[in-house]
Amino acid sequence: MEEAKRRHRVLIVEDEDNIALALDYVLTREGYEHERVANGAEALPKIRDTAPNLVLLDVMLPEVSGYEICQNVRMDPRLKDVKILMMTARGSAMERRKGMALGADGFIAKPFELKELREEVRRLLEPGAGGDA
Repeated sequence: MEEAKRRHRVLIVEDEDNIALALDYVLTREGYEHERVANGAEALPKIRDTAPNLVLLDVMLPEVSGYEICQNVRMDPRLKDVKILMMTARGSAMERRKGMALGADGFIAKPFELKELREEVRRLLEPGAGGDA
């Protein structure tokens, strides 16, 4: 089981250091390989270069929004297997619908419980844990 987790690569796209640190903590503890970019302009080239299994994508980013990044990932057939979990402090139903309509696989409102985040990541990445990975 531990080996399967290590094979999953996660890209964190988050401009707030304190949130990125919490995400780093959870992903490290769960045994996932991960890295971070801190602005929207760096995200799409990084996703295209590395094709991570999962992108933890903040909605409100400097330069390019998470919505734009999500839409661009979904328009690229080479990235069809990349899962996207959107994160936003504006966790309204409208925001959630917009993210899902653009192709996000999940949506989590900030501040989130670490347990909730861990469950969502597992759902999206691990076979038999509720995801289809």
